[in-house]
Amino acid sequence: MVDKMYPDVQLFIDGEWCAAFEGKTLNVVSPASGEVIGTVARAHVSDLERAVQASVKGFSAWRSIPALERAMVMRKAASLVRERADSIARLMTQEHGKPLAEAKIEVLSAADIIEWFADEGRRIYGRLVPPRNMNAQQSVIKEPVGPVAAFTPWNFPVNQVVRKLSAALASGCSFIVKAPEETPASPAELVRAFADAGVPNGVLGLVFGDPSEVSRYLISHPAIRKVTFTGSIAVGKQLAAMAGRHMKRATMELGGHAPLSSPKTRTSNWRSRRPLRRNFEMPVRYASHRRVFSSTTVCARNLRRRWLDTPRV
Repeated sequence: MVDKMYPDVQLFIDGEWCAAFEGKTLNVVSPASGEVIGTVARAHVSDLERAVQASVKGFSAWRSIPALERAMVMRKAASLVRERADSIARLMTQEHGKPLAEAKIEVLSAADIIEWFADEGRRIYGRLVPPRNMNAQQSVIKEPVGPVAAFTPWNFPVNQVVRKLSAALASGCSFIVKAPEETPASPAELVRAFADAGVPNGVLGLVFGDPSEVSRYLISHPAIRKVTFTGSIAVGKQLAAMAGRHMKRATMELGGHAPLSSPKTRTSNWRSRRPLRRNFEMPVRYASHRRVFSSTTVCARNLRRRWLDTPRV
């Protein structure tokens, strides 16, 4: 059953929200009920090409805007994110499953991140290099690398996008992101805030679709000059190899964290129970734990109930 309070999410290409070229969509499923709550547009290759061409045009315009003015636009976007924090957080909770309070913290943190990068963009300094020949002057000037293709996961739908997006825009780059199809609405609202703040058409693109198809097309495209990805080591290896084949700069944030194993002989004092209890407590507390925590705990079956029943410290 489609939730009428949840939007059908579209692509954002060249300053316009649009359906996919072939009209295809993917279902968005509630992690709480398992029911379909909405849809997200599934990009066709022609949509990806339009996004790239728009990004090239947007890069030419954005890089020519002084850093101070770029920072002002970004700060306006941060203000809009704060104003819309409640509605964005509700969407995130619907599609992701994390508690509303945690979702709102993520959204408000995104506004802080935007402002931080906006100000850092004003301080991208060059340097003077002492020359060998005193009749010459040597200087280093930092310039934006060009259109960036980003790929982000679902575990922090807004946070993972905003860090990459803000860094790129502050540097004068244009940006295309393939956001997660599982949690598309909250990243879309982040993009909407930037668009409403006055980011020029083409500077920012948002696509969804088949991950392998989108990544192959964008990474191999000659107009894309930088690739950034957050996700698993296995996928990261594939994307890094693809970027290497095309001599693209790449930034990879890979892997999970905090694995913990408890054998049958695990001691029973409270200090040893403490890390296990945290890993068990939060997933049990929230039915949507598979979309909240990336930590993994492996515990012998005969110990599981003991850890769950242990009083909190």
